[in-house]
Amino acid sequence: MALTKYERRNRIRMRIRKIVSGTTENPRLSVFRSNKAIYAQLINDLTGETIAHASSNDKNFADLTDSKVEMAKRVGILIAERAQSKSISTCTFDRGGYLYHGRVKSLAEGAREGGLKF
Repeated sequence: MALTKYERRNRIRMRIRKIVSGTTENPRLSVFRSNKAIYAQLINDLTGETIAHASSNDKNFADLTDSKVEMAKRVGILIAERAQSKSISTCTFDRGGYLYHGRVKSLAEGAREGGLKF
């Protein structure tokens, strides 16, 4: 019985989520990648609240025509800026079941450039 792409990603995602968890001081940087956009959230898993978020659908990116990889890097820099404004400097990275490659890797590098440590 072959797994669909969605089922496979969800299985990997759950395996990661057993290990990775966020707190107030060290939130979880969660990544979601769709075909057109990429989203990032800083999440406190103890209270279940989103501390900060950024996506390539934000108003800041409306006039840009960069590639998806460049947009992901800009989203990483933006989430790092929003984290810095809430005095967060470290986080744990949750790749959401995606391979650490391409847009996910670019977002992580952008967040590191912006000042987040993970």
